[in-house]
Amino acid sequence: MLTVIVSLLSLNTGENMHYYRYENAEVSFCYKYLMFSYNIIFWGVLLDLTQVTRLHGFDPVWLVLLVGVITFILGFAGCVGALRENICLLKFFSGVIGLIFFLELTAAVLAFVFQDNVREWINDFFLANVKAYREDIDLQNLIDSLQKLNHCCGAKEPDDWNLNVYFNCTNNNPSRERCGVPFSCCLSDPADSVLNTQCGYDVRKHLKGDWINYIYIKGCIPALEEWLPRNLYIVAGVFIIISLLQMMGIFLARTLIVDIEKVKFNY
Repeated sequence: MLTVIVSLLSLNTGENMHYYRYENAEVSFCYKYLMFSYNIIFWGVLLDLTQVTRLHGFDPVWLVLLVGVITFILGFAGCVGALRENICLLKFFSGVIGLIFFLELTAAVLAFVFQDNVREWINDFFLANVKAYREDIDLQNLIDSLQKLNHCCGAKEPDDWNLNVYFNCTNNNPSRERCGVPFSCCLSDPADSVLNTQCGYDVRKHLKGDWINYIYIKGCIPALEEWLPRNLYIVAGVFIIISLLQMMGIFLARTLIVDIEKVKFNY
């Protein structure tokens, strides 16, 4: 009789255990594929960062390679970790995203505290790229876009273009662009249907007081300093959105990890 009772209890316990495991045997479908979708979007955003150019004498190939490697590793860790329910990959993904967020926050705080140093660095950065203006077509297009967008010329003034071997005003400069500026410094005329790429030729041979009739005389650094306070809310909004997206990735990864651990514990 005792043996029968023990057998029935064992059978009943086994049935309860079987039912409990079946109830929690699957990781949340919602979190799993939200995590996968997030990584696809994140992957695409990082790939856009590979569209870089020559910056401050740094070979862009290495920067493209670095961003590409980071993009692949994070995309692989996030997507495979979500689909294969791999806790190690998910922890790696959330940890790296957290590190990136911390570095961004640190950079923002340092930029605010050391504003003068940042201003000087940006000035040196722009001047270094003015020197290399004709050496890289992508860099040339970047500077032209900045000058046209901000209605500026040079870092602090149009004379900064003396640093470029093609535009400097020295007597031994044989370039046709001598004492000129790039066309992106020229005042735009909506009536012009054809872009005049020679509008900046010989402009700086005129008296400085007459430059205002032909080109933008404000430097791009002062223009940026004026633009930033006017668009502070936009800049802050972009930073907040990026931060929220990163925190969402961390949240999805950590939630999926907890879900996976619960399922494994039930087994």
